[in-house]
Amino acid sequence: MVLDQLWAALSGASGAALACCLVAAAMALRWSGRRTARVAAARARQRQQAALETMDKAVQRFRLQNPDLDSEALLALPLPQLVQKLRSGELSPDAVLFTYVRKAWEVNKETNCVTAYLAGCETQLTSAGPRKGLLYGVPVSLKECFSYKDSILHLSLMEHVAIQKHIVLPRVLNLLMAVPFGHIVVPQSMFTVGCSGSSSGQGFTHRALLRGSVTAPLALVPSFQNGQSSELLFGCGDGQRVAVSCSHILCFLSSKSGLKSCVCGQVAVQLSVGPMARDVESLALCLRALLSEDMFRLDPTVPPIPFREEVYTSSQPLRIGYYETDNYTMPTPAMKRAVLETKERLETAGHTLVHFRPSDIPHALETLSTGGLFSDGGHRFLQNFKGDFVDPCLGDLISILKLPRWLKGLLAFLLKPLLPRLAAFLDSMKPRSAGKLWELQHEIEVYRNTVIAQWRALDLDVLLTPMLSPALDLNAPGKATGAVSYTMLYNCLDFPAGVVPVTTVTAKDEAQMEHYRGYFGDIWDWMLQKAMKKSVGLPVAVQCVALPWQEELCLRFMREVERLMPCQKRLS
Repeated sequence: MVLDQLWAALSGASGAALACCLVAAAMALRWSGRRTARVAAARARQRQQAALETMDKAVQRFRLQNPDLDSEALLALPLPQLVQKLRSGELSPDAVLFTYVRKAWEVNKETNCVTAYLAGCETQLTSAGPRKGLLYGVPVSLKECFSYKDSILHLSLMEHVAIQKHIVLPRVLNLLMAVPFGHIVVPQSMFTVGCSGSSSGQGFTHRALLRGSVTAPLALVPSFQNGQSSELLFGCGDGQRVAVSCSHILCFLSSKSGLKSCVCGQVAVQLSVGPMARDVESLALCLRALLSEDMFRLDPTVPPIPFREEVYTSSQPLRIGYYETDNYTMPTPAMKRAVLETKERLETAGHTLVHFRPSDIPHALETLSTGGLFSDGGHRFLQNFKGDFVDPCLGDLISILKLPRWLKGLLAFLLKPLLPRLAAFLDSMKPRSAGKLWELQHEIEVYRNTVIAQWRALDLDVLLTPMLSPALDLNAPGKATGAVSYTMLYNCLDFPAGVVPVTTVTAKDEAQMEHYRGYFGDIWDWMLQKAMKKSVGLPVAVQCVALPWQEELCLRFMREVERLMPCQKRLS
């Protein structure tokens, strides 16, 4: 009776009016949310602009007081030599700091990579005390996911999102007397190598060489002649290894960082932190400094394993595994050539090369890695975007994660005959129970032990693999998800890895790329081929991998590759 009366009342003009009111209320709420986000973004841009103005004023003040300073000569110093001159007193910390700050300010005008100036760096110089720190006076830029003292982060419009306040690395750097001077933009959510943030906007890499497909901080190091600015990097999946592989610099990711995910509670696929620089010796110096008593004292979760100098400096021939393809993402002609040329040089130098490819890579990527990252269906990840804009560099990831569980399963079933990789990723993004999550984590552990057993059966020291390069076009990385295979695998395995540029794309590589179809001929292969057109002259890298807790051995391998493949051309 009551229902009949209610239905009669709503079926007329009053029902239409109520429907209109509900639609209007929904639109008003949506508009209000977007307005809040726009206001927050405007405030963040104002803070960024104020920081840049403060940088400029500090530099101009110092230049007026020191007109005869040879900035170019100072910027040309490699990191080990810079440290030596700072500790001996031959160079003053303030001269080094403001030279770097000035260069960062100049580069930012082209790249939009600096989000904050840590003005406390100026007072830090006056209270530094004796020159005892291993990194005394070395200017350091931090990705903005690392908080430093009372700085305001701009990683998201929501200031509480993904702030790594518990990470001790900035504090360790402070104790080592390094001088953090700025925050550098990272892509929103840090689940992509796109080069933009929701508040700071699109970033562009040095000389537009990298096309904006990698994080803007890479613009800084090529600008500092020999990469002496050691920058803490943060990555998940391809992360900074893809970024660095598209440039003329190097990076190294350690398994000793204790870094936490931006998705709270996600531990199946580990994140990594590490420096980037122009040469391996600078990377090794950073690792020596970070693996200190201060690190172990401040973070008891990091095992107290000091840097093993005898492993890094050894000259014994290495037994090196290699593969030129993972049979999941077809390497570009330049990627394959980079691996084969490096292999040939290593063999000529007396090292032993053995073909080795970890087993069941598709399962590790589609089920273990993707399932580990999104075991809750992406619910926790999506919480980071409340009250924020979604950056275009994330591609269709956000839209897919918002789909209900049943629709993800249905789409995976329908797409499997035509797009098997996309279907597998969709299926792994469905939320799972606690029991299924434990099973997945056990599978990851079993897979890791299996790969280690295969590695040891061949008595390998290290592994040489392709590296996704050259740089992709703007916003393309989010639409070529399958291409993360060469790096995501080692995040899943939690193996230390580094990237060394060894060659550049040739006209012959470019011509062969016209016939690239990939292994599956799906949308990801098509997007990868499209995004790598017009790449002649862009850098191409290889990836060096070692077993867990063998960081020194990985760096030693990277140094050997760097020595045999001297392609460290400076950007013009």
